[in-house]
Amino acid sequence: MKVLVVGATGAIGSAVAQALAGRGHEVIRAGRTRGDHQVDITSDASVEALYAAVGRVDAIVSTAGGLFFGPLFEMTPADFNVGLQDKLLGQVRLALLGQHVLRDGGSITLTTGVAADDPVRGGGNAAAVNAGVEGFVKGAAVELARGLRINAVSPTLLTESMEAYGALFPGVETVSAARVALAYVRSVEGPLTGRVFRVWQ
Repeated sequence: MKVLVVGATGAIGSAVAQALAGRGHEVIRAGRTRGDHQVDITSDASVEALYAAVGRVDAIVSTAGGLFFGPLFEMTPADFNVGLQDKLLGQVRLALLGQHVLRDGGSITLTTGVAADDPVRGGGNAAAVNAGVEGFVKGAAVELARGLRINAVSPTLLTESMEAYGALFPGVETVSAARVALAYVRSVEGPLTGRVFRVWQ
């Protein structure tokens, strides 16, 4: 399979790219500033340019998207909009435009997160955005044509991110990026659609 991984230079994305390549897939890596191609998922023009450069693919995987973390009483609408425009609409944009470059029977895999079900202090934006991604996946799955599939992966706190984000997730058991990557492999290679693969332990 020819698989485009957007966000391929991050902790999860690099593990996903490595796992897929190790299983014999042709992996094209895209990132905001690094990778085989650069893309800004908040821009229609940038995403369209990426797809034009890459051509037809069998699967699109997104591990990209920024969020805002901060106390609710200090949060502004502009702060909240960060996650809406980046992780939510950015991934929706990848899916909406990407469906047209997928080969028949292809798949889209987006990234959500544990905060959709298990919110943390300072994570109001993360909870809403992740829930929005999951809702989009479930809704899009009933409409995609040509045998196309769409799923999401919901990881908990990565072991590799413990130093940066551990304080936000007290007492949470972490998982490795390599273990999370297996859920993306399942989404790309398996038959399921409209699912959220939760990797929380």
